Amino acid sequence: MPYPIKVSWKTEILPLAMVIAALSLGAYFYPRFPETVVTHWNIQGEPNGYMGRLGGAFVIPGLLAVMYLLFLVLPALDPKSERYAEFGKVYQILKNGILATLLAIYAAAGFYNLGYPVKINAIVPWLVGLLLIVIGNYMGKLKRNWFVGVRTPWTLSSENAWNKTNRASGYLMMLFGLAVIVTPYLPKAWGLWVFIGAAALMLLGSLIYSYVVYRRERRANNGVIVRQ
Repeated sequence: MPYPIKVSWKTEILPLAMVIAALSLGAYFYPRFPETVVTHWNIQGEPNGYMGRLGGAFVIPGLLAVMYLLFLVLPALDPKSERYAEFGKVYQILKNGILATLLAIYAAAGFYNLGYPVKINAIVPWLVGLLLIVIGNYMGKLKRNWFVGVRTPWTLSSENAWNKTNRASGYLMMLFGLAVIVTPYLPKAWGLWVFIGAAALMLLGSLIYSYVVYRRERRANNGVIVRQ
């Protein structure tokens, strides 16, 4: 079967440039990093995770490269690979958005460890929140597949449940993205509960809604589900 998504230098130059940029930053950071670098911060922006200089410089660039390769091979491995042609442009947008966000977070963390006054607790929530909003905006355009979108037993069994659930989940994801952005500006106790509540609403809401849509479809069609 031919590859389901059109791939060319035009589509791949940007993600490849981001992978190369991450590896180049790693080469720049490595000799300049201290022996131990901060790799994780809590919700208030306080360091709570550390790694050696080698890992701090190259784990994220390596992850970026692996993710790029996964984005290339997943459409070919998917049993429903033919559906990717229906949302190929959206797939490229999601791929580039995720890689760009990871690269930006890595750059911010790297310069933080070099002593620059980088406000991680402000930058990272904005980057992640905006990514979630972008992904949520395109969720309704995804077609049924095994790797991208809200995949529950009910969405994978029904085209109608897939379409309605991913459309609704897109709004919930955008709401979660807004919660991620505003959380650092709220009082500590409130921010944590807003974050947890929005995450729970997105995850449980998508799961429950997919089941409800599926059951309604079965009742309306006397137990018959539209498969494609």
